[in-house]
Amino acid sequence: MTEPQETVETRGDDRVDLLAADTDGDGRPDVWVADTDGDGKADLFQFDTDHDGKVDITMTDLDEDGTPDAVVDGDGGHPPTV
Repeated sequence: MTEPQETVETRGDDRVDLLAADTDGDGRPDVWVADTDGDGKADLFQFDTDHDGKVDITMTDLDEDGTPDAVVDGDGGHPPTV
């Protein structure tokens, strides 16, 4: 059984993945960048830090100033679509 994860607030309810990158060369994405409010700017950032294919850290930038407003363990209630 997995531990319940904290749900992080985002700017909107829609998720459009702007980027999914494989930074370690294992063939699976380990960085996801998404826009949740439809303005084309990234406001949700997720990272797989242990290379298991699952999100380990989620950060949101609610005012889109480049500084994270919230950082949580896991996918923050927003699993990647790619």
